[in-house]
Parts: sequence; structure tokens; C-alpha cells
Amino acid sequence: MGKVVSLRAARKAKDRAERRAEADANAAKFGRTKAERHRQTAEAEKARRDLDGHERS
Repeated sequence: MGKVVSLRAARKAKDRAERRAEADANAAKFGRTKAERHRQTAEAEKARRDLDGHERS
């Protein structure tokens, strides 16, 4: 005899795995770490300050 499987549980597990795979793909495609986001904002702020420092009055 084969193992008894709940079709509802199997369907939910399959859906969960598909959503996880899609989320992982999106994270690899679009995601940045918190440190990278902070570094980018700090660099942009420094560039703005440097540019403002060269302004003629």
C-alpha cells in the first residue's frame, strides 16, 4: 500500500514552495542589503554637500 497523502496539504506545500522560489528570484534581482542602501544614501548626501560647497554666491 502507498502512503496516504492529504491533497490539501500537498497543494499548500507546493504553493508555498513556488512563492518562496519567486521571492528568492525577486530578492536576487532587486534586493539590496540594508548596509548597501545606507551607503548609497550617504554617498548621495556627500555628493550633494560637495556640489553645494562649490556654488558661487
